[in-house]
Amino acid sequence: MKSFQKVDKAAFNLSDEVHDANFVGAKMKSERRYATLARDYPDADKLRETAGNIKQHTLEHLDQYLEQAEASFKRNGAQVHFAVDDEAVNAAVLRIMNETKSQTVVKSKSMLTEEVHMLDYLEKNGKTVVETDLGEFILQIDGDHPSHIVTPIVHKNRRGIAKSFEREGLGDYNDDPEVITRRARKFLRQKYIDAEVGLTGANFVSAESGRMVLVTNEGNSRFCMAANKIHIAVIGIEKLVPTDRDLGLFLNLIGRSGTGQQLTVYNQFIGGPKKEDGQPHGPEQMHVIFVDNRRTEVLASECREILRCIRCGACLNVCPIYRQAGGHAYRSVYPGPVGAVLSPLLAGNRFPELADLPKASSLCGACNEVCPVNIPIPDLLLRLRDKAKREGIKGAMKGTPKLGMWATLCSQPAMWKTALSMGHTMNYIPTELVPHPSAKSWQTTRKLPKFQGGEFRKWFKNRQKG
Repeated sequence: MKSFQKVDKAAFNLSDEVHDANFVGAKMKSERRYATLARDYPDADKLRETAGNIKQHTLEHLDQYLEQAEASFKRNGAQVHFAVDDEAVNAAVLRIMNETKSQTVVKSKSMLTEEVHMLDYLEKNGKTVVETDLGEFILQIDGDHPSHIVTPIVHKNRRGIAKSFEREGLGDYNDDPEVITRRARKFLRQKYIDAEVGLTGANFVSAESGRMVLVTNEGNSRFCMAANKIHIAVIGIEKLVPTDRDLGLFLNLIGRSGTGQQLTVYNQFIGGPKKEDGQPHGPEQMHVIFVDNRRTEVLASECREILRCIRCGACLNVCPIYRQAGGHAYRSVYPGPVGAVLSPLLAGNRFPELADLPKASSLCGACNEVCPVNIPIPDLLLRLRDKAKREGIKGAMKGTPKLGMWATLCSQPAMWKTALSMGHTMNYIPTELVPHPSAKSWQTTRKLPKFQGGEFRKWFKNRQKG
């Protein structure tokens, strides 16, 4: 396989028109989510509450469930490893490949491998890695990064993709989506056959049975394992659920929340390597690597609820800030509301570099309303803002105006009530006399409406007495 050239990401920035057209899809997914949940379940919020409680229970007893999962996987014939950080997990994958004399890897989508920059690490150590998810494959040939958890190339369009395929020798320019997909399938099919290692993540892991679950809409994860002798699963420790029965709940929620589907197209339950008796195909070895990479630090923090996240992307689809800014604005593998919480926490000592992300929110609460595991994201954002203020991190205040008198007024209830009672006097002050530039600009095209009201507080006070 030839080495794909690294392309300047700026060359692929979309125009405003294309950006708006692409991100309409995110809004439509959110609308489909509401329709699907409302049609299938009379009380969808009860499901969200139950799922959140299950995940929170698992996190609070994570040590027990990790031991149970390890024992279950070993009973199924898999080898289990633990990695404390990015260096450890990358080194573990490289060690397994070297010990088995493996050179080539086909990979199904895994955000954790993006988080630890595993592909760059393996390539620097002489290994060949091919992304097999169509979106991730396009990102790989462009030297780009995901901008959405579920649809990683939401920032691209078919014309740019057609140019990338032409540049890489995958065919003449043709921006028909069917042609693009067929060319990618033709290129990747031989890579599946030639590879020695299939590398995946996992959406869920049942501690009870030692089954990991992979959900996709392309089926590429199956191809990653069908012809290869070795399967390596890189899994965050927060992916555990207690029992197989819990999987039914989460599989019903992840498809509906992510894409508005009742169920994802392909759902794989993998417990270990192929059996000696009666199973002709499948990996001869399965290695499960449970990864911490500061997750235990997050678990010990006041924002531990963020580890419930099942990576459905629903909060991104509904977030007005994400839809305007796009995923790359978050400077992390995890964009959107979930990324605004998770990325600074996973940054560890580099927290100040991403401490401004919690400011990237209007705190409208839509992310909490759609979250299938009921994560109180707005509350977590406020906690991180407070943490940045307490620690005196200047970067966290980037882009925040100096509030001065306004901040003083808001923090003094008596002054605030007095100001409200005097608000009607603004009607008698010509706005052009107000010295602030924003007021002068505003009054050139607008006038304050005639004051009406002013009796509500008196009415409410008297009503309370009554």
